[in-house]
Amino acid sequence: MAGWIRAGRVMSRKAAHRQFTRVQMEEWLRGRGVRLRGGDLDESPMAYRRLPDVLTRHAASIRVLHQFRPIGVVMAGPDIVDPFKD
Repeated sequence: MAGWIRAGRVMSRKAAHRQFTRVQMEEWLRGRGVRLRGGDLDESPMAYRRLPDVLTRHAASIRVLHQFRPIGVVMAGPDIVDPFKD
């Protein structure tokens, strides 16, 4: 089983490219009030587990004290090589 299945992803980066279009991703983000600058389908939010589902699944082993809502996310540019990308 690939490592990404156990992490926050529900699919690999390559699978996200095959399954989603840029338009679908932009509509999903726009519907939640998110503005995107850059980024690609491999980081599409649809390729990740939803936080409420993750918290529910682990409810017996964790106690949630706070939840944060990010106001910004910055990632490395396309010229930066990430050896940990799948």
